[in-house]
Amino acid sequence: MANSLNLSLTDELRAFIDANCGDGTLYATPSEFVRDVLRQRKAQIEAQRARDSIIEGYEDAIAGRTVKFQGDVRAMLKKAEQ
Repeated sequence: MANSLNLSLTDELRAFIDANCGDGTLYATPSEFVRDVLRQRKAQIEAQRARDSIIEGYEDAIAGRTVKFQGDVRAMLKKAEQ
């Protein structure tokens, strides 16, 4: 499922990409480099969301917003969504 996307870059960004591609670098092509940078950024965003959710859970627990564990997490989550 390859899709293409044309981008306009500043000279500085293009030089940065070029410096990270080709012989002696980790990436053979600019496309490989840009895809990896995007994957890394996506992972950072997902990790931050997970951290935020964990902090929110701690804050709920500290504030006493808890429920008694009934032994079935999936059922509890389903009930909480209703």
